[in-house]
Amino acid sequence: MERDQPARQPPRITCRFPRICAVWYTRAMKFLASLVASTAFAVAAPAADLGKLIFSDDFNRNESQEQTDDPGNGWGTNSKSRAKGDKQVDLKEGAMRIQLSPRADHAVSVTHPAEFTDGAVALRFMLEDGKDSLGLDFADLQCKEVHAGHLFVAKVSPKDVQLVDHKTGGMRNDIREARAEKRTLTAEQQQALAGKTKTAALRTETGKWHDLLVTIQGDDLTISVDGKLAASLHSPGIAHPTKRMLRLSVPRNAVVDDVKIWRKQ
Repeated sequence: MERDQPARQPPRITCRFPRICAVWYTRAMKFLASLVASTAFAVAAPAADLGKLIFSDDFNRNESQEQTDDPGNGWGTNSKSRAKGDKQVDLKEGAMRIQLSPRADHAVSVTHPAEFTDGAVALRFMLEDGKDSLGLDFADLQCKEVHAGHLFVAKVSPKDVQLVDHKTGGMRNDIREARAEKRTLTAEQQQALAGKTKTAALRTETGKWHDLLVTIQGDDLTISVDGKLAASLHSPGIAHPTKRMLRLSVPRNAVVDDVKIWRKQ
């Protein structure tokens, strides 16, 4: 009677240079993730419809020092002015980790020039806690009728997405000042706020990477997560002639990778 032969085990692969292997493994995983992300973006909006790619960043680099924010590639932060210079942005394992300092008096703002009229922004993100969120805040510091150039924002959290027209809504100077002074808004100001915010329930699993695509065309703003349209907003402030800056707004923590910006007009 023949005895059963033990199953043959596949050969074990070892690496003589663990650090180098770890780097190449991380890059390989990022490449595969980028392929998945490209497919998701293609489902949400065909590449030809997004316009001309004017900026991209995969964060595959090292910082020149570890004491203060040093994301490089044209990125800036508000850590010096709002967090007493504490390091709030760190490049690790080919991604940008954003973490609010306990000494900060404002959400972390990571900025990059992005000049267009119509366009789109895509990125991969991970939220690691149910209280975390990530906002894509579009601004024009030359626009003096609103606070700090705020035009509009697309925000994602583990429970929902939100689109807000700031320019003709809550960041309008007179409305913001009235609220800060706790004055009753006029009938015109109350009417101006109507319809300027769109919130849609959407469960986004924490601790995992997700694909985000925000498109701007005329006075229409859309947000798609993992290739599916999550919400849209039609509002006049979105049609501001020139969006000049992208701000990644993080009130707690977020991880971001593979940022791309397109200009359609």
